[in-house]
Amino acid sequence: MALGAIVVLTTSTLNRLMVVELDLPAVLPGALVGLHYGIQLTRPRWGFASDTGGKRTRYIIGGMVALALGAMLAAYGVLALETSFVFGLVLSIAAYTLIGLGVGASGTSLLALLATTTAPRRRAAAATITWLMMIFGIAVTAGVVGAMLDPYTPQLLIRIVAIVVIAAIVLTCLSVWGVEKRLIQIRQPDATPFTEGLRQVWDEPKARIFTIFVFLSMTAYFMQELILEPYAGLVFGFTPGQSTSLSGAQNGGVFLGMLTVGITATGLRLGSLRNWVMAGCIGSAGALCVITLLGPLGPGAPLMPAVVALGFFNGMFAVAAIGSMMALAGDGREQRTGTRMGLWGAAQAIAAGFGGLVGAGLVDLLRLTLTDAQAFGSVFLIEAGLFIAATVMAGKIMEHRPIKATLVPGE
Repeated sequence: MALGAIVVLTTSTLNRLMVVELDLPAVLPGALVGLHYGIQLTRPRWGFASDTGGKRTRYIIGGMVALALGAMLAAYGVLALETSFVFGLVLSIAAYTLIGLGVGASGTSLLALLATTTAPRRRAAAATITWLMMIFGIAVTAGVVGAMLDPYTPQLLIRIVAIVVIAAIVLTCLSVWGVEKRLIQIRQPDATPFTEGLRQVWDEPKARIFTIFVFLSMTAYFMQELILEPYAGLVFGFTPGQSTSLSGAQNGGVFLGMLTVGITATGLRLGSLRNWVMAGCIGSAGALCVITLLGPLGPGAPLMPAVVALGFFNGMFAVAAIGSMMALAGDGREQRTGTRMGLWGAAQAIAAGFGGLVGAGLVDLLRLTLTDAQAFGSVFLIEAGLFIAATVMAGKIMEHRPIKATLVPGE
């Protein structure tokens, strides 16, 4: 929850301020967010390092501190861009580098700790709960910050970001302190070199094929991340607070979609991971088509319900995919859980950065010859096509098996 609360500020609120209030090209925040995802190529290294020696807790807390510092620096970077583009850009590059390192170290180590301390039959449920908490953090933060940010002032932005990052650090320390020490046995350091350990995991057919699926599906998932709020501002006339609240509503839909899968599939055991992934991808493609059709209507069009629907189907897809990831994390060679999570996390990060940057770049390019509604709509339709491709791939590579874990203990 703490991680999601900080990340949403950098990928939605600050992004919107750069594009709309500062009138900068969308590719600039796209490149910065792409940088933070690119830095997350270090995820396999973090996972491998935390696989031995009982170091996951220190990486989780240390990563959160780095993420918090990066978010504060990113907020100052936005303010600096108003007066000095070069200085603001230097600050922003340093900030998003810290953000990438923080998310990589903290997020990978958290998922690895979860996979190693949870019984195999409960891993899908554990993934559901953890992912729901992250989305809850994103949705609540976006909604509250959106309400507090109007009327916008630079000083107000700094105060809000400071409150969020301090609360996130405190919450992280309280949440994970002592968990690792109580639940797992500390192992001796592994003498295997990192490159050899990574090669061992890549040689596992399941891990390799799933990595490719993660890249394709997450490219589709993240392609609209950097352009949805500018779309709301430029085409529908949303204010900064309203567009941030729109992001909160979208993530509220993600939360409901995940909860629906958690209760229906994990609790009632209806459906399989593959079917839920496919249904989520198809629904996401349909919602993107609706969002595109609303563009020509302009201000007053029911954008909010369509965005909530997009979030709902995104949530269905994501929780089933994460459930599969958790189930596969423990398969294969021992003492490589963190490395597998790192590999899949790196694939997700590359896809997120690539998708976000391509989406923003295409919008900038198409706006040269098309109206705003047509330019954004064209990119949304491309994203819908990627979701259909991910649906086909999921049907071919994912196993048709029910989710066997439950959301409640004492089964």
